[in-house]
Parts: sequence; C-alpha cells; structure tokens
Amino acid sequence: MTPTLLSQPAPLSPASPAIPRVDSALRLSLRPVPNRLAVVDGAWWPSSRDAATELPGLIAAADRLLDRVTLRIGLHCDVWQNIPRRIPARGRQVRIGWFRHTDPRVITLIFAAGEPVVLLIIPSGTAAGTAEATLKLTAQDIAGMSIDAILTLAHLPAGPAPHATADGSARWEDEGGSLIGQVAQPSMGRPATSE
Repeated sequence: MTPTLLSQPAPLSPASPAIPRVDSALRLSLRPVPNRLAVVDGAWWPSSRDAATELPGLIAAADRLLDRVTLRIGLHCDVWQNIPRRIPARGRQVRIGWFRHTDPRVITLIFAAGEPVVLLIIPSGTAAGTAEATLKLTAQDIAGMSIDAILTLAHLPAGPAPHATADGSARWEDEGGSLIGQVAQPSMGRPATSE
C-alpha cells in the first residue's frame, strides 16, 4: 500500500537541477523530475539495516535535494531492524509505515506536495563498485524496466520478490488498518497511490 496524496502534485523548485543527482557521500541517487513510467526514481545504499539510524539522513537528503518536505516513509518490515513509528525532522515528525505485502527491495517517500518517490534499496553489504554503478544506473532513464531487470543490469541479486495475499490486500502493520481489495503490485510500473 502506498498512501494517498492530499494535495495536487507540485513541480520541483525552479532551482532544482534538471540532471540526475548522484551523491556518493549520501549513497543516494535521485532523478529530480520523476518519470511516471519508471518503477523507481533512484536508489539508496544505506550503511546498515537499522531504520532508526539510517532514515534521518535519507529524510534530510531527500528534503534538501528535492526541495520538498517528507511526511511519511513506507518500507517492508522484514528488511529493516529497529523501525520507529516516527522520526523527528526539521520541526515535524515523519511517520514510518511498515508493511509485509510490498516489494521489500524499495522504500517510498511521501511528501507534503508532489508525487511519491520510490527508491531501490541497495543492500548495505554490497561491494562499493557494484553499489556505485547501481546508483548511477538508477539516476538514468530506466523507464519500462522492472526492478528485476535493473538488478540484473547492475549485477545485484534479485532478492525476494513481493508476496501478495490471496485477496490481494495490504495492511498497515504498525497501525492495524487494512485495505480490502488492494491489488498486488506487478513487477513493472509504479505502485498505485491510495490510503
């Protein structure tokens, strides 16, 4: 499940660069203008699987690089350890939603305005050369490529594919809510936004 946006999509700041950003110090790549045909908008190479340690830096970097305000993050609960409900960030609390029925290979950032940003997660133990090549690859035009195709091209293991329940439902694991009738996400295309 990915949350519904409460406002109309907003363009990026006019000051935002039109070229992809790869910041090896942050271990993050982002395309400043999302391509709705691409399954991911970039990649993130966290140093560990500790969400409480890693997410504050991701939030600060995404806010700065995209000139937006991150309100919520959605992640797969089996991939991360020490997942908090909220993370303090610049005068606000960013809500963290964890799920079992989403693709464990991505993380979704939801902003106050604009489309969500979906990032491919490069496993923390990945060799530096492979991880940096993946960061550069995902900053390019990868429209129409599935996550499996991106991982194959980057020479990364495909990892576990998302599992859907029999009725296709998704569940907010941390808050007890559920969506009935949510269709399981295909391997290509962006996740639908709904809450």
